[in-house]
Amino acid sequence: MKIVIVGGVAGGAGVAARLRRLDEHAEIVLFERGPHISYSNCCLPYYLGGVVESSESLLMTSPASFEKRFNVRVHVNAEVVSVDRAAHTVSVRKTDDGTTDTESYDKLVLATGAAALRPASIAGADGENVFTVKTVTDAVNLKRRLTETNAKRVAVVGGGFIGLETAENLKHASYEVILIEGTDQVMAPLDFDMAQILHKELLDHDVELHLSTTVSAIRDGEIETVHNGETHTERVDATVLAIGVAPETRLAAEAGLSIGETRGIRVAPDGQTSDPDIFAVGDVTETVSLLTGRPGRVPLAGPAQRQARNAADAILGRKAENRGLLGSSCLKLFDLNVAATGLNEKTAAAAGLSFDFAFALPPDKVGIMPDSHYMAFKLLFERPGGRLLGAQAIGKGDAVRRIDVIAALLTKGGTLEDLKDLELCYSPAFGTARDIVNLAALIGLNVLSGEMPQVHVSEVRRLVESGACIIDVREESEYRAGHLKGAKNIPLPQIRSRMTEIPRDVPVYLHCRTSQRSYYALRILRGNGYTNVINISGSFLGVSLYEYYRDRSEGREPILTAYNFR
Repeated sequence: MKIVIVGGVAGGAGVAARLRRLDEHAEIVLFERGPHISYSNCCLPYYLGGVVESSESLLMTSPASFEKRFNVRVHVNAEVVSVDRAAHTVSVRKTDDGTTDTESYDKLVLATGAAALRPASIAGADGENVFTVKTVTDAVNLKRRLTETNAKRVAVVGGGFIGLETAENLKHASYEVILIEGTDQVMAPLDFDMAQILHKELLDHDVELHLSTTVSAIRDGEIETVHNGETHTERVDATVLAIGVAPETRLAAEAGLSIGETRGIRVAPDGQTSDPDIFAVGDVTETVSLLTGRPGRVPLAGPAQRQARNAADAILGRKAENRGLLGSSCLKLFDLNVAATGLNEKTAAAAGLSFDFAFALPPDKVGIMPDSHYMAFKLLFERPGGRLLGAQAIGKGDAVRRIDVIAALLTKGGTLEDLKDLELCYSPAFGTARDIVNLAALIGLNVLSGEMPQVHVSEVRRLVESGACIIDVREESEYRAGHLKGAKNIPLPQIRSRMTEIPRDVPVYLHCRTSQRSYYALRILRGNGYTNVINISGSFLGVSLYEYYRDRSEGREPILTAYNFR
């Protein structure tokens, strides 16, 4: 059997390696239009920041080494420009001299990936001082340009994974960085309330953040943006476009293969396209959500590698199936670790699901440990059954491990009850005896059962500005250090003796630092006949994190006398 693979990196190279492991005698040919067949594109921003010192370190293997190890005929700088399905051939153009040739196949694998966007709506998007960070060549050219021109100020357009990592690494390299994002938050997998924590982190590290801002033009030495209908000009020495990628489906579309509604190639669970002799893997494909069955695209290396293995197995007659993707992802942003899996509020609502969520800010390890720090953890679950839908975590500690736990349960259709009883490793150096994920499940069950009515941090400004009855159950010293305006301080130990000060005829909103003590207060009051008490999810720390960036950037009147992030 002869298998032709179009494209390298995680998808194409992964298919080639798996095929050879399974079949020593198959004829395998790989075409890559660039000079590199396998490199760590996820590490490209870290080359810009000097964490990865050499561009050579980004290369996982050379074409010659790959060819020798796997007995694969490798052609670099060779672009497949067309597919003749009837003849089972592809036309290949050499990018160095423009000559063309034809290669036959029994099975064809398309791993053409996705291209970084350079929207035509942005005047000057193709300028010599405008860069993307998609390939090793991209990163090398950008770093060289910044060095040779003695650049000082760089604009990064796009607040997704690549944009954030590029902004952080350019900051580490001592550049002034302006980050421009067209929506009202960075990192789309996160919900708005969680993203506020990242906005604060960017502000704390002197990244100039412009949200709800679009770019209209890029000229030599400046970038033109639009915010709230007003045009602004920023001085910059270079611009990095990190506004997303589009699947490179031209080959597939021209060959008449089925393209999905998200513009990726529509594939079966084993990677087979609408042509039984053509498979597709990686960023070019349209996948489905494991949780909703809806189509989507997850342009990440992990899913690409799993798809590659499945396609290779299917080509050789083995059973292979992909039940769908969760979109698990993570990011390091300065001092914070960020991770998410499954659905967020937006995607759960779009799927028509009835859901709620638990929000917690507990310590990521035993509080007396010197490196203990809060971790923001948000857990979405379905009503009324409690099926887990997704989670997000941000903190200085191990956010990724917590999200990996949720991802495992999501794969098995886990519920709040499953998570509540999940037995996890414990040591004061790594976590707490009741881990964050267990605590979030308990909070979720309390919300689901009605034992803990709650309002979210996004609703607190309205409560404060409307003069709602808010009781702060922290200690007096904590209250003096900063509190919600208009809140009455009744420390938790005094709740029973001062219940006459708490009304029964209006809603009463309780909060402490992170919602634990206010939950205890709520249970005390409900045990004494109160039916009007509601917990503020996230409490004072959560409100501080939620309000801080918006107050600073929008010039709003703060609803807190002082912020407290400890």
